[in-house]
Amino acid sequence: MPPRRRTSTGEPQKSTSPSAPDRTSTPAARPRPAAKGAQAPGKAAAPAAPAAPLRPASVGRYPVEDLDPVVALGTRPVKAVVGERLTVRATVFREGHDAVAATLVLTGADGSSAAVPMRHVGVDRWEAEVTATTEGLGHYVVEAWGDPVETWRHRAEVKVPAGLDVELELEEGARVLETAMAGLPRGKVRDPLKAAVHALRDAERPGPARLAVALDPTVTALLEAYPLREHVTPSTQVPVLVERERALFGSWYEFFPRSEGATLDPVRSGTFRTAAERLPAVAAMGFDVLYLPPIHPVGFTNRKGRNNTLDPGPDDPGVPWGIGSAAGGHDAIHPDLGTIDDFRYFVGRAAELGIEIALDFALQCSPDHPWVTEHPNWFAHRADGTIAYAENPPKKYQDIYPVYFDDDFDGILAECDRILRHWMAEGVRIFRVDNPHTKPVHFWERLFGSINATDPDVIFLAEAFTKPAMMKLLGEVGFQQSYTYFTWRNDKWEIEEYFRELSGPLAASMRPNAFVNTPDILPTFLQYGGPPAFAIRATLAATLSPTWGVYAGFELYEHVPVAPGREEYLDSEKYEYKPRDWAAADASGVTLAPYLGQLNALRSSHPSLRRLRNLHFHHCDNDKLVVYSKREGDDVVLVVCTLDPYGVREGVLSLDLPALGLGWGDQFAARDLISGATYVWGQHPYVRLDPHVQVAHVIHVRAGAV
Repeated sequence: MPPRRRTSTGEPQKSTSPSAPDRTSTPAARPRPAAKGAQAPGKAAAPAAPAAPLRPASVGRYPVEDLDPVVALGTRPVKAVVGERLTVRATVFREGHDAVAATLVLTGADGSSAAVPMRHVGVDRWEAEVTATTEGLGHYVVEAWGDPVETWRHRAEVKVPAGLDVELELEEGARVLETAMAGLPRGKVRDPLKAAVHALRDAERPGPARLAVALDPTVTALLEAYPLREHVTPSTQVPVLVERERALFGSWYEFFPRSEGATLDPVRSGTFRTAAERLPAVAAMGFDVLYLPPIHPVGFTNRKGRNNTLDPGPDDPGVPWGIGSAAGGHDAIHPDLGTIDDFRYFVGRAAELGIEIALDFALQCSPDHPWVTEHPNWFAHRADGTIAYAENPPKKYQDIYPVYFDDDFDGILAECDRILRHWMAEGVRIFRVDNPHTKPVHFWERLFGSINATDPDVIFLAEAFTKPAMMKLLGEVGFQQSYTYFTWRNDKWEIEEYFRELSGPLAASMRPNAFVNTPDILPTFLQYGGPPAFAIRATLAATLSPTWGVYAGFELYEHVPVAPGREEYLDSEKYEYKPRDWAAADASGVTLAPYLGQLNALRSSHPSLRRLRNLHFHHCDNDKLVVYSKREGDDVVLVVCTLDPYGVREGVLSLDLPALGLGWGDQFAARDLISGATYVWGQHPYVRLDPHVQVAHVIHVRAGAV
C-alpha cells in the first residue's frame, strides 16, 4: 500500500493506485455499552467540567531543530552578499525507523526561491549550501519530509535477498514508484520508472533481479531530481539579509587629504585637487576603497599640537576628529581642503579609477561646533557647568566633546540621518564610523534602519576595538563590517583560533575588515620586524580576510613609535601635515607598493580570496609557519606564510587534501602566484621560507595538472 503524498503546504495528494484506500479514513462509530453508574436515558446529566485547553504543539510532523546559522534567535538577519554561498545546517529526525530527508529553501527579497537537497553529515545532522542571488531581506527554511522511497528500498534490500515477503515487498515498491511517477513531468522522462514498476511486477523473473531494476542508478537519479516527499514540515523562517559584494570584499587605503600636496616651508595644506593626484597610485596598488578621515572644519579651542601637546603652534592644523568651527560642522568641508565642487571632482576622479570613497562619520564635536550653542542639551554637563570632554584614562581628548543622547534622542537621530544623506547625495556610499561602541547601540539600529531602507547599498564600517559581545551586536544591528583584533594577533595559535571564529559562527553577524595599521595603531610587530614584518602582515590580512586595509606610510615601512612600548606613531599625522616623497620612494625601490599591488591583483582574480566562510587551516610541524586554504568552486588557493620576520623557517605540511578538492594520496601542480614557480606537491610537501626573499607561498592548486 503506497503512502499518501503531501505537498510542501501539507495538503495530502491521493495515491495514483486505484486500489489504494484512503489512509486518513477512520473506522465507523460503534455503540459502546454504558459505563457502570452512568446516567439512565431520559434523566438530566450533571454538567461536565470544562476541558483544559490543549497547548499547541511546538514540534511539527517531523522535528527540525538547531538551525545554523541563526542570529539572535531569528530576530535579526543572517548576513550574506550576492554570489556568496551560505551553508545551512539543521537537526532533522523522525519517530521509528522510516527514512526522513531535508531540503533547504532560500527565498529572496523578490520572492524567487532556490531549493537544494540537504545531505546527511552526522547523527541526525543535515547540511547544504545555497547561493544568494538577490539583494534585500529574504529568508531560508529547512523542510523535513518523510522519504517513502528510501524507506521501501532499505526494507526491500534486506528482505528480498533473504527471501522474506518477496512478492509483498516488490508490490509495495511498485506502488511507491507509481506514486512518485505522478510527480514527474509527462513524457519520456517517466520511462525509467515505468520500466522499474513493470519489472517489480514481473513474477516470471527472480525477486533479486526485479529489485535490481528498481535500484538502477538511472532510477535513483530520477527520484533524487523529483523526490516523493511525504508530510513536508517546514522549520521557522530565518531572515537573511543579502547585500552588495562590497559589504564583504574590498581593499581599503587610508590617507589624509590635507597631507597630499601639503608643504612645510611655507606651511600649507593639501587640497582635494592636490590629493586627487595621488589617486592613480592608489589604484595602481589595487585598492578599490579610499577612506578619508574627517574632512570637516577643525575647532580652535583646546586644539592639539604636534605629538598630542596642548600648546599648538599657529600653523598646527589640529586633529581632524575635533570637528566643528565657525566654518561649520559635520555637513561642511574644511576651507583649506577646497569647496564642494573640489570634493565632487575628487569623488568623480576616484570613480573613474574604480575607487569608492569612504568618509569618516565621527559623532563628536570640538568646543567650537555649532551644535554646542544650538543644542547644549546634546552634551553632558559637569557639576561646575562645563561640558565634559572625551576621556579614556589615562588618555584625555580636551578638543572633543562626546554627544549625550538621553535628552533629545530623536533630535540627534534626525540630524545624523540628514548629515549622512547629505554626503550620500554627493556620491558617498561607504562610511567608517568612529568609536560606535561608545554610543547607544539602539541609536545605530534606528539610524541604519532608516538609511538602508531607502539606500540598501550604503555600507557602514564599525571602528570598534572593544569587547567581543559589543562588536558582535554592532554587526547584528546594522554595521556591514567591523575592525578586528587582527592587528594584535601574531602567533600561529591565536591567528588560527581567531579566524576560525571570524569565518565560522561569527560570520553570520559580523564581517571583518583587517587593517594592518591605523593612524592610532602602530603594532609592535611592525616596529621591530623590518620590511619582512610589513610583507607578512599584508599577506595575512589580504588572504585571510576578504576585506583588508592599510594606512598611508605602511608601504614606506614607517615604524617609529612615539616612545618605547607605545603603539602610536612619532610625529603622528593626526596632529600635523605629513607630506611624503612618493616619487623618491618609487625611484629608490624602498617601497612595498609593488607587493601590495600583487596581493590585490590576486584577490581580484581569484574568487576564493573574495570569500570569508571558506577558510580552512592545515597543519605544519613548525609553529612559525601558518597554512590555510580557500576554495570557491574550482578555484583553490593555498597559503603558507612565515610568522618570523628575522630568519629562515622550514617545515613539513600535512595538507587536508579533500579540503582542496583532491583525494587522499593525490599529487597536484602547486603554482606559486608570488614567484611564478610551479612545484609538484602531495599531502606532505616540504617548504622553506626566507622572509628577506619571500614571506609566503600563495599557491594556486591545480588538480590533475601534474
